[in-house]
Parts: sequence; structure tokens; C-alpha cells
Amino acid sequence: MGELQEILVDGMQESLPIEIDLESSYQTATVVGEKIYVTGRSDDEADSTIRVRIFDKASGKWEEPAVLGKKPMICKGHSAALVNDDRILILKRDSTPDDCTWFLEVDTPYVREQKKILGTKVVAWSKGANGDGPKPIVISGPSGVGKGTLIAKLMSEFPSTFGFSVSHTTRDPRNKEKHGIHYHFTERLVMEKDIQDGKFLESASVHGNLYGTSIEAVDVVSDAGKRCILDIDVQGARSVRANSLEAIYIFVCPPSFEELEKRLRARGTETEEQVQKRLRNAIAELEEGKSSGLFDQILVNDELETCYQKLKEILGLKQSTTEIAYKSFMEDWQLRADHSISKVDQKVLIHCGTTELGKASNKSFVLDASSLKGGAPGRTRGMNMYSVNSSNGLNGLHR
Repeated sequence: MGELQEILVDGMQESLPIEIDLESSYQTATVVGEKIYVTGRSDDEADSTIRVRIFDKASGKWEEPAVLGKKPMICKGHSAALVNDDRILILKRDSTPDDCTWFLEVDTPYVREQKKILGTKVVAWSKGANGDGPKPIVISGPSGVGKGTLIAKLMSEFPSTFGFSVSHTTRDPRNKEKHGIHYHFTERLVMEKDIQDGKFLESASVHGNLYGTSIEAVDVVSDAGKRCILDIDVQGARSVRANSLEAIYIFVCPPSFEELEKRLRARGTETEEQVQKRLRNAIAELEEGKSSGLFDQILVNDELETCYQKLKEILGLKQSTTEIAYKSFMEDWQLRADHSISKVDQKVLIHCGTTELGKASNKSFVLDASSLKGGAPGRTRGMNMYSVNSSNGLNGLHR
């Protein structure tokens, strides 16, 4: 293992192999039980993301975990603090306001479930979101019910509020379908490997082809400051809910099975054999969608405009073209070139030491982690960030 060096981790003396130079390599070490989680720059210069390694104090050995979720990019240092005993808060220096707050989950329900599935040590990244934040929307229903039309109307009226999660599929593109816009068209072997590696939020075999939603596809929408919409089948919706993604689950059904068949045939995009297969699947989907309790809301798409207005009501949208303003969770503060953090119970005090111009700063903030919700494979919501009186520290908290 090599020579050990003593370091101060969360106020306690701990031992790590001498190979880890925390200061020069922009790394931090956080103790969680018998494990020390070291986060920072990778030895591989080509890797531009923050690396995670685990030192087992009992065995004196290093572990390389499977790292799920979109990884944060490396920066000129960061701070770390354990919150809620199951995740590590990472505050990046010299980062943009929407990129400086991350959580490394080490023992959340999602991480424990993925550990069972993958059969190895697992950690997962999740970006922080101030306040409760808008939940993603999962819209399901049988083929031909009009899900795509409803989503298109929603995104047309509220273009900067909603973003569409582009799914992956192994089927061939239809006429006028474009890669990366309608679907990410991929090879079956490639997609099967990514599913096995835990890169997908949900996946299913539908009509003889693989379909799925990657975690990265959802992150892309959230990173753009938009509310993510997922258009997936009932089987996929069940997988997403089982994967702990907090979302609003909406099932769209036709006024009758006969009307569904009429709409499906009117598309003219499938052979008769494909139409019959979709109709057979629709019977099972309609039964499960209406009776399983999987969905929070059920919409009957009888008349399109009426159904669309009901959808907006469910999502809390006014019946106008006024868009809901998206407020960045970090717009009230920005980490400076240097900062330090300390922790009292579930409150993390952040003191900004200098500004980007090197001037002294007395700005301090508190991140209240007591109401955190969600997390990987989505965002960690419920962060409460507010300024404090620097001279009094946590005793001088004020809104």
C-alpha cells in the first residue's frame, strides 16, 4: 500500500497512502463510516471530469467504484462536506453559478439498488437545484393516442420552459426523422452495453426493438434550464418510477379502442403487421395505464384542444402564451476564487474569502440540507441557500 500520510478530514485525523497529495491535485477526502471518498483530478490528463476513489480503512485498499450520472468537470479546486450521511456536497471553485453545486451520492436508495444490479461498488452524481424546482414530466400512452402532438403543442407555447428528452432506439428511422432530434438511433449491441453499464434510466423491448431514456438525455435538458418531458411507454414509465426519479406521471388514453385504431392507421407509417402488433400491445397498455395506480393523472384525448388545456392545468400553466420564468438556483450568489465551508447539523456555512479580483470578501451563505429531495438519477432538489452575517456565522442566520 505504501507509506501513509496523516490528513485532517472532517475534523478527524485519518490516514491515506502518501500517493494522494490533496492540495496540489485539487482533491478532497470525506469520511463516511469506514470509507474515505477522495474526489478530484484524475491521473489521466485526457479525463476532464472529477474522479472518485474510495479508500477502505479496514482493509487499507483502494476501490474504484462504478460512477453513474453525468460527471462534473474538473475545476481549480473544490470543497466537500458530508450531508444527511448518504451524500457528499461538492462546491466547485471558479465555476459558473449553475455548475458549482453537486452531490456525490454514496448510500442513497438509488445507489443501493444500482449496487445490487451491477454487483459492484457504486456512487452517483447529481446536480443541486435550489428550492423544490419543477419535476420532470413522464407522458405515456399507446401508439397513436396523440402524445407527440400534445408535447409538440406544449413546447411550442412554452419553448424556454420545457425541453424534450430524446430517447434512444435500435429501430430504423422513419421518413423525415433525424438523429438526435426525434431519436438517438443506435446499434443494438451498443445500446445493450450502455444499459448494462447503468447509463439508462429506463429501457424496454417494444415491437421487437430496444427503446430507452439515458440519464444523460435527461441531464441535457436540465442543464439547459428547462423542465424535462419524457415520452415513454407504460413499461418504461414503470421502470422510471422504480428508478426513484421524482416526476409527474401522466397517462393519455383514447376515447375508444376503435378511435385509436383509426388514428393509428391514419398515420400511414407502419405495415399491416406492425399495426396489428401495436394494437395488441395497446390493449395491455390501456388496461395497465388505467388501473395500476402507476400514473398520477389520466387524460382522455377525445378533442385535442380540450385535452391540451387539461394538460396545462395539471402542470399549473396559465392558459396563455406567458411562460413560466425559470430562476437559476444560484442567481443570488456566486462562489468566489477562494472559499471555505464548515458544517453544523444539516447546515453548511460557506464563507467566500476573496473575490475573482483578489479582494477580500465578507460574503457568507448557508446551504440548508434538511429538506433535500430526489437526487440521482435526477436532480437533487430542495436546497435552501441564503446569505448570513459573516461576523456571527451560523448564530447570525438571516433571510
